[in-house]
Amino acid sequence: MSLWHRIFYWLGIRKDPGPRFFELDVSLHTSLSTLAKYEDRPEEELATDLLAEGLTHYRSKEVFWRYWETLSPREKEVTALTCLGYTNRQMAARLGISPETVKTHIRNALIKFNIKSKAKLRVVLADWDFSSWKK
Repeated sequence: MSLWHRIFYWLGIRKDPGPRFFELDVSLHTSLSTLAKYEDRPEEELATDLLAEGLTHYRSKEVFWRYWETLSPREKEVTALTCLGYTNRQMAARLGISPETVKTHIRNALIKFNIKSKAKLRVVLADWDFSSWKK
């Protein structure tokens, strides 16, 4: 419990939620214990950090999916091909459009995802499966 939480608790502003317990299966607990020893950290601290990171990742996936849904069909296609590693010229030839049009679709997608570069877009969507776009 942080100092501020303790102060609020002592002042009666917040109730102490008490310790939180989560059950882990044996293999997950073994992995957590091994990683905690490797990082020389208490298991509880590591578990808290991992849970926070996991929740952040989970929420960001949901947000990125909502961004994806705002893309036009062509922007989705260009975004998918970008994530598959195609260059602007390759996308233009494949889609029968000019490289400048590809550039415009990429720019629109980057704006909608609130991302500054194609490289960052690839990182953010790295765990998405775009294999159906390869055709």
